Amino acid sequence: MSKHSFPSLHLATLLVLSSVGSTAWCAEVDPTRFEKTIVSADLVQPMEFDIAPDGHLFLIELGGNLKRIDPNIGVAEVVGKLTVTTEQENGLIGLALDPNFAENGWIYLQYSPPDFPGQHISRFNFRDGQLDLASEKRLFRYQEQRRECCHHAGSLEFGPDGNLYIGTGDNTNPFNDSAGFAPLDQRPDREPWDAQRSAGNTKSYNGKILRIRPEADGSYSIPDGNLFPKDGQIGYPEIYVMGCRNPWRINLDQRTGYLYWGDVGPDAGQDNERGPRGYDEVNQARSAGNFGWPYFIGNNFAYPLVDFASGKISPPQDPASPENHSVNNTGANLLPPAQPAMIYYPAAATDLFPEVGSGGRTACAGPVYYFDNTLESPHKFPAHYDSTLFAFEWSRNWIMAVHLDADSKIQRLERFLPEMQFTRPIDIQFDARGAMYVIEYGETWGVNPDAQLVRIDYVRGNRRPTAIATAVGNVGREPLEVQLSGRESSDKDGDPLTYQWTAIRASAAASSTATSDADPAATPPTLERTLLSTEAEYTATFEEPGIYTLELQVTDPSGANSVTSLPVLVGNSRPEVEFLEPRDGAFFTPGQAVRYRMLVRDLEDGTSDFDQADEDENWEFIDSSAPSRLTVEAVPVDHSAEASNDPPGLALIRQTDCLNCHAYNRPLVGPSFVQIATKYQDQPHQMEVSVKRVIEGSTGVWGKVAMLPHSQHTPEQVQQMVEYVFSATADNSNPSAQGFTNELPIAEEVQAVRFEANFTDLGRGDVPKLSGFQSVTLRSRQQQAEWADEYQRMQPLNSDKAQGKVFMGGIEHGGYLRFKNLDLSQISALKVRLASAGAGGMLEVHQSSLDGPLLGSIAIEVNGEWEAFYEKTIALEKADELADLFLVFKNEKNRGGLANIDAVEFLK
Repeated sequence: MSKHSFPSLHLATLLVLSSVGSTAWCAEVDPTRFEKTIVSADLVQPMEFDIAPDGHLFLIELGGNLKRIDPNIGVAEVVGKLTVTTEQENGLIGLALDPNFAENGWIYLQYSPPDFPGQHISRFNFRDGQLDLASEKRLFRYQEQRRECCHHAGSLEFGPDGNLYIGTGDNTNPFNDSAGFAPLDQRPDREPWDAQRSAGNTKSYNGKILRIRPEADGSYSIPDGNLFPKDGQIGYPEIYVMGCRNPWRINLDQRTGYLYWGDVGPDAGQDNERGPRGYDEVNQARSAGNFGWPYFIGNNFAYPLVDFASGKISPPQDPASPENHSVNNTGANLLPPAQPAMIYYPAAATDLFPEVGSGGRTACAGPVYYFDNTLESPHKFPAHYDSTLFAFEWSRNWIMAVHLDADSKIQRLERFLPEMQFTRPIDIQFDARGAMYVIEYGETWGVNPDAQLVRIDYVRGNRRPTAIATAVGNVGREPLEVQLSGRESSDKDGDPLTYQWTAIRASAAASSTATSDADPAATPPTLERTLLSTEAEYTATFEEPGIYTLELQVTDPSGANSVTSLPVLVGNSRPEVEFLEPRDGAFFTPGQAVRYRMLVRDLEDGTSDFDQADEDENWEFIDSSAPSRLTVEAVPVDHSAEASNDPPGLALIRQTDCLNCHAYNRPLVGPSFVQIATKYQDQPHQMEVSVKRVIEGSTGVWGKVAMLPHSQHTPEQVQQMVEYVFSATADNSNPSAQGFTNELPIAEEVQAVRFEANFTDLGRGDVPKLSGFQSVTLRSRQQQAEWADEYQRMQPLNSDKAQGKVFMGGIEHGGYLRFKNLDLSQISALKVRLASAGAGGMLEVHQSSLDGPLLGSIAIEVNGEWEAFYEKTIALEKADELADLFLVFKNEKNRGGLANIDAVEFLK
């Protein structure tokens, strides 16, 4: 059993030396040539995937679904469903395709059956496009305790020699008296808190990476070279690596056969007599070995044995000869030597591996990429990444390129595409073309609308520019001056662009006959096209009322071009809508109605202001039918930061000109998304028709405003956009009212609400009706910490002792909660629920920014219990502004494990 390949001092020197050339890669590879494509967004808690020889992807979801994804069209088809339990992070947790999948169709799954306290590893046949559940061959199973959460790990990978590797967690509760250090509790009935019975036990399958060789009959054999002899006397012969805490993602170098995995470490924020603070690890095993947990972590930093009854702490063990004498150990007392980690890092920044940054920790290991000069592929990664391990971080949202030398030792670490967002990457693989696929799990541990599978290509050759058009004053009375700009258009190759502005208008005859009920298959009306300008910026004047479409085409020197468009409506002004009461950022009491007062002005219809109509003869008092055209709705708001990311379809829509004409639940220039979804809800064939319309353009389907072609988008992108539109639903449970003055009831359970007012005018001639819109957001004074609009350097954690069963923990120095847009005139103090068994520090309240005016602060009391929350009041300086509040945690000396925060109350 060899030690690790290099001592830590040598590694530190190597990193310092290599940092001199750390930016040289920019000369070898252009990061702007990496393009991210959403392959599939129809995912629910995706876990692992594998790529079949024909390019199809097989992906598992925690709830038991097996999906097959065609990367060319992005459709995720459910091809199998296992019955699993998802309690305590269980579920369908591991997937691997047989190395000979093209011939035998075998799929291996690691899952949590409801009727067995542990995990099954089974082989299934994939036949006729479906997983054959009746074909199950259970190779292996292992037990776990289910009294206490957590650490089930879960990951399957085949090595180049045909052996199957299985990641298993230590199945040990890390909380309570362990205080974030090693759980070594040997007191009676505390087995779930003792990792010596699992990860440190040679006769436990928990906290290990197992290695077996599947046989054709559905059984398995033990390959040579595992950690213990095949007779099983010292330890289980399936064990390849022991001493793991939570090896959540494993991968095999398909050339060297070396095993890589990320191990998620414990939570302690600082070193003390109980041992080192928590570290996450990225490990490399060239051969079988013991990687130390629960006695060692990182560079073999030792956790001493603790008598949890008396508090006595024993001297640390020697990593060369660790021993396990726990009353819960069923295996050997003398353990193999402990191996140090390849890469290790705490929550705080580290000088040894500065590239990993700071924050939460969930280390994962991806594949090793090898550049193939003979492979003809426009997608493959460049030679710069030859012999590179791609490690990644689920909590910190990064992917790290770990460059390896010819002996698979670290040359240097380099953040991969730091400007590109990866939302909790959870699995990475390369396909046969050299392109990278990444599962983005989404913002929370639960079900996320932003969960997706993406592909990263390195695009060679000329790239098409991106056209972006902006307009000021594109709706109003004639003569209408519209300020146009294409300055935001861009070209990734840095080529100069030429511009062409064109005004498009349906012919008069066609315009007079087009209706919202027009046959979409009918001959489209004739469009009059007028070239306006070839300048990047231009002011167009429209003298004649009507409906126009402005098209901007940008072209690079090679002729590659991109087109975008926006509407111009001449002859009718958009109504102005304003809330006089309540004020944006104000507070309400759940269960009590909120009064509102509105002001509406419209040049054609008039004004709702009596005084203005009396004083100004140009304004008429709005007629009595107008209040029926004003609707005010109370929409509950999910103020959690995790809910802020757009679904993939909407993210694509935001990159187009769609929102120039459409809004979600109110008519704009074209119909709302809800109107479209309602019209086509029982017409599934309209999905394909609508995709075609978006790409090719259409006129007369919903009225007189034309939709120009969007050929710059792929069918897969348009499919996702249309799927999002078709999923739009009006929540009829939201209370609404009419009239310029009224009140809206607020339910008891609502903690934040948005009042949305929408007024529709009467139109003018051929110019359609237009809507004016305004909204204000109100909050309950009692807010859970996890509802903050933004947070950094902390994470949501579950607890029955928290008010909403969730609190914000893992707080580091500089961590903050941000509550946006509050009426500070209504706040005199904050009441916060805190707990700390760690470093404590200060909690400061700043206005508008992290270093904005300090409104108040308190010292954080260390009460010795992470979940025993106490209340403190922070008096605030008076302010009469609408601004953001930042709750900032500080401790310059001890920068990790400061405190937990459960709730915030904004006091009058």
